[in-house]
Amino acid sequence: MKKIIESFITEVGQRNTHEPEFMQAVREVAENVIPYIVTQDIYHGKNILMRMAEPERVVMFRVPWIDDTGEIQVNRGYRIEMNSAIGPYKGGLRFHESVNLSILKFLAFEQVFKNALTTLPMGGGKGGADFNPKGKSDGEVMRFCQSFMTELFRHIGPNRDIPAGDIGVGGREIGYMFGQYKRLKNEFTGVLTGKGISWGGSLIRPEATGYGAVYFAENMLQTRGDSFKNKEVVISGSGNVAQYAAEKCIQLGAKVLTLSDSSGYIYDPEGIDAEKLAFVMDLKNRTRGRISAYVNAYPKASFHKGKRPWEVPCAIALPCATQNELDESDAKTLTSNGCFCVSEGANMPSTPKAIKVFHAHKVLYAPGKASNAGGVAVSGLEMAQNSLRYNWTREEVDTRLQAIMKDIHESCIKYGTEKGHINYEKGANIAGFVKVADAMLAQGVV
Repeated sequence: MKKIIESFITEVGQRNTHEPEFMQAVREVAENVIPYIVTQDIYHGKNILMRMAEPERVVMFRVPWIDDTGEIQVNRGYRIEMNSAIGPYKGGLRFHESVNLSILKFLAFEQVFKNALTTLPMGGGKGGADFNPKGKSDGEVMRFCQSFMTELFRHIGPNRDIPAGDIGVGGREIGYMFGQYKRLKNEFTGVLTGKGISWGGSLIRPEATGYGAVYFAENMLQTRGDSFKNKEVVISGSGNVAQYAAEKCIQLGAKVLTLSDSSGYIYDPEGIDAEKLAFVMDLKNRTRGRISAYVNAYPKASFHKGKRPWEVPCAIALPCATQNELDESDAKTLTSNGCFCVSEGANMPSTPKAIKVFHAHKVLYAPGKASNAGGVAVSGLEMAQNSLRYNWTREEVDTRLQAIMKDIHESCIKYGTEKGHINYEKGANIAGFVKVADAMLAQGVV
């Protein structure tokens, strides 16, 4: 079996040289899925996983824009349309200087499985640009977004490819891009999700990824007769996902100890309550400050420059920042300090060696493709509401989100139950694969 897996990885690697993030994502899926494939006659000779690992379409384009000094700047834009077997392409747009083909292909590949797990009819895609909106004026961000959409609009549509937000793309950026799409197409359609409530957005969408990661962790805890009540929680990040993960943890009676950004992390031994979280939301969303400012407002907290929060003892860890932020050493520290539940709010935040540590210690470990699927799930619900020209209430959307996360959890249990342990990584990968693979087989070699 090891030879079969390595042969597959080698073949994919020859086609995708210098793409470490993408190959990491492919390896993780292959190690779980190939042993399942060889037991299923229906997939023999179909080369189905290789077809999944090859994008249906990759679009790259130039994005010229004018900054506030009148200088012309140039960035590179991308859209990876990975797989449309079960529905139109669906996945976020990321604006960050680190964006490249490898990162977007890994995100698009993960998105295929994540979207399949939601049970909603959505294929997988991802896109973005090596543009960082931090430090830019609203005018500069608007001009960039308009230039970006001037090319992207010809490749997307409400029944073809429906982008959403991701790192660096929030309500402001979605608004500017939607306005330009509407101008170019002369139509008002649900081509983007994450829109404002007054112009086609869905309630709970900003909260969905963070809430979903907590709901999934809650489902995992329930398998052991446990809950978030009185548990100490360590969270990385301080953006949208981390903020709402913290909010839901607080609502469920947990004690949130940390938040972070690229400069370091803050540790509040008294816990980050609703009032303190409101301060963080204002700091990060309105003034766009650094998390270190927290200790000025709350002196009993401490700031740890250039460090990640995984050294803080906790019962539950929620990595909500970025890929590969939690390595083998961090995983060993977490487990030795009593952490027994990890639910990923970010995409692929744990390295392969970290994941092995979690499995070895029988940690309740949820991979991002399962635990952070709440965001795209509510994006799918936003698409449904756009088609109906109708808005559901906050309670209706939240109830649907909780049901979707429970369904994803049950799918992981179905395919991931091992002797005395639930391997959620294995369960998520196989459950997502089966749905997409069966659709691909039904549609022929296309």
